[in-house]
Amino acid sequence: MNKTEFITIVGFALTLLFHMTQTEVCPPSCNCKSLGEMKGLHIDCSSRKLTEVPALPVNTKRLYLQNNSLTSVPPGALDTLRSLEEVKIFDNPWNCDCHILYLKLWLEDISAPSLANIRCATPAPLRMKPLRQLTGNELGVCKRLLPIKCLEFFWRDLILIAGAIITLILVAWTLKFSKKLVCQINLSQYYSRG
Repeated sequence: MNKTEFITIVGFALTLLFHMTQTEVCPPSCNCKSLGEMKGLHIDCSSRKLTEVPALPVNTKRLYLQNNSLTSVPPGALDTLRSLEEVKIFDNPWNCDCHILYLKLWLEDISAPSLANIRCATPAPLRMKPLRQLTGNELGVCKRLLPIKCLEFFWRDLILIAGAIITLILVAWTLKFSKKLVCQINLSQYYSRG
C-alpha cells in the first residue's frame, strides 16, 4: 500500500466515523426515536423552553420544535437536515425582523405547510401576522441578508464562470485558427506538387 492509498483510506475512515457520530447524537434537551434502520430519527424538542435550536443529527426525518421560546434561527443552522420530511416549529415567540429571513426562506423550500402555522410575536406592528405573508418592507432594512460565506461563494462562482467562458472562447479561437492553418498547409502542399 502506497502513501496515497493509505491517506485515502484514513480520510474515508475519518469521514465515516464523523458521519456516524454526527448522525447518532440526540440533543440532550430532546427525545429521539429511531424510525427504523436507515430511515432516520424522530426528534421531539417541543415544549422544552428552548431559546435556540440545538445541534441536530443529519438523519433527522421529523423535527418538532413547537411551543418553545425560539425567536429566530441562525443562518445555516438547519441546512444539514437534507432528509427532513416533517417539521413543526409553530407556537414560538418569533421576532420578525431581518434575522427571521433565513427561517422563512428555508421553510419555503423544505416545508411550506409549517410556514403557514408560524406567526410573528414581535415587533408590535407585525404581532400575529403569518410569517409567510411578510414582505421585504415589513422585515426592515437589513445590513446583510446573506451570510459572508454565501457572498464568498458568489464571487468565487462568478470568477469560475468567467474563467470557463474565457477558456471556451480561447478554445474556439484556437480551433478556428488551427483549421485555417491546416487548410493553408494542405493548399501549399497541393501547389508544391503541381
